Amino acid sequence: MEWNFILRLCIAGLCGTVIGVDREYRVKDAGFRTHFLVALGSALVMIVSQYGFADILTHPGVGLDPSRIAAQVVSGIGFIGAGTIIIHRQLVRGLTTAASLWATAGIGLAAGADMFIVAGAATLLTLFGLEVLSLFFGGLGRRRTMIVFSAPRKELIDQMFNRLRTKDYAVVSYEVEGVRGQHGTVFRATLVIRARGASDEEAYITLLREDPDITVEKIV
Repeated sequence: MEWNFILRLCIAGLCGTVIGVDREYRVKDAGFRTHFLVALGSALVMIVSQYGFADILTHPGVGLDPSRIAAQVVSGIGFIGAGTIIIHRQLVRGLTTAASLWATAGIGLAAGADMFIVAGAATLLTLFGLEVLSLFFGGLGRRRTMIVFSAPRKELIDQMFNRLRTKDYAVVSYEVEGVRGQHGTVFRATLVIRARGASDEEAYITLLREDPDITVEKIV
């Protein structure tokens, strides 16, 4: 049985690594090591939950639920998933990686339960959702982009804001602050815009960079 348990751990780790490589390729915080450990740990918890208390069952009048410990993985993985989600100025990042960690935990549980075919199929479907679906539906809907740019005068910031606020994209949030530097006060604007497709994003980025008085600091 021990060799069978080791095989389950190896398969779980392999499935987690495959998903993690995709996240690593996308330059996400949770990469192949995190996904490997999540899948491996989930499989180990499943094995312990099913077989770790077999000797206690030999006592008369003792009964255990073999799924009770493994069930805690589903809720416990939420702590790791929450750590990958970043919310800044109404801009949310990391939801997909958090979901992939949650799915990886389920794959680890399946591998730990000796359901290798299910674990492999779930791994392929997870990769399908991460990569293939984005190719077909990546351009649909409206997405948010945060732009940080600065100018020596607040009037320039206001003028650029009025130019950006068109019917093609909606301004979700807008904030201006004065920052003291070596050459005096510089006004920095943080703008969150909802736009359609990549072409619109290129349009307003080009618009910002065409103005010599505007300095684009960050685009997220």
